[in-house]
Amino acid sequence: MSTVERLVVIVLFEGVDLLDVTGPPEVFSLVRREVPETAGYRVVLAAETPRPVTTAAGVRVLPDITFDEVSAKSIDTLLVPGSVEIDSRRRVHALTDPAVVARVKELAGRSRRVASVCVGAHILAAAGLLDGKRATTHWSTAQQLAADHPAVEVDADPIFIREGDVWTGAGISACLDLSLALVADDFGEAVALRVARQLVMYLKRPSGQSQFGVPLEPVSTTRRVEDLRHHIMRNIAEPLTVADLAEYAHLSERQLTRVFKAELGMTPSAYVESARVEMARNQLESTDATLERVVSACGFGTTDTLIRAFRRRLNTTPTEYRRRFRATSG
Repeated sequence: MSTVERLVVIVLFEGVDLLDVTGPPEVFSLVRREVPETAGYRVVLAAETPRPVTTAAGVRVLPDITFDEVSAKSIDTLLVPGSVEIDSRRRVHALTDPAVVARVKELAGRSRRVASVCVGAHILAAAGLLDGKRATTHWSTAQQLAADHPAVEVDADPIFIREGDVWTGAGISACLDLSLALVADDFGEAVALRVARQLVMYLKRPSGQSQFGVPLEPVSTTRRVEDLRHHIMRNIAEPLTVADLAEYAHLSERQLTRVFKAELGMTPSAYVESARVEMARNQLESTDATLERVVSACGFGTTDTLIRAFRRRLNTTPTEYRRRFRATSG
């Protein structure tokens, strides 16, 4: 085991997401407790000034060190959290302060590895650290990341992605998964598993964050497509073939497919399946309906079709999904 303490620097700035900042230190602190013979990690919070930083949760956090002071140190891991704003239509936008971006770019050059937490990936991308790399972020801002930074290959499903010495993590609580992966990389999976047990967590989650996405959010600006989307939801239990939808929209099947691909990035059949999976997911989370009733209500036709759709889109089964995500009262 290493007897050299590893310096982890977490970047602080106004409006930062609180769990992104506090979650990883909880993971890193357990390494020394579980394996006393190792020096483990030393975590410091760095900000532009020593004044308290107000997080998005309204909790104030006191920095340990300033960016200028930490720039003289040899950094093992630079951890970059994120921040978002919600617009009047309840859409989520990741924020990137140019001053923070510049500091991250500077500190990254002195770090053995760099990792982003949640929408912190937008800061790494703005600093040019993700160009030509595959990266993930919170599912709600993945489209923004891809649009703002076409040189980045955005994959919204994985809980975390490693590209050499650059790591990116998915949404919010995934900061714990990312931190466990960093521990496993440094000290081996046996140590990471011991830490995961203390946290009552999987060392590796069975599936990605597509389980939590909402594929039915308004994404089209075309009234015809929006009308079709509402028609699909109103008639989700019906067959809804491409021919049915084309007739409803007064388009040929070929024209309908072109419109869906242009506006929603998928075929009509794929969209109908995603809508059915979303409705089934909600029913499995919030009701005691049998699989047969879910199949009927959501238009899957057969239980096998439901199971195949869940495996294809969520990498799990309906039964396993309900077991892990069923909302219980009390």
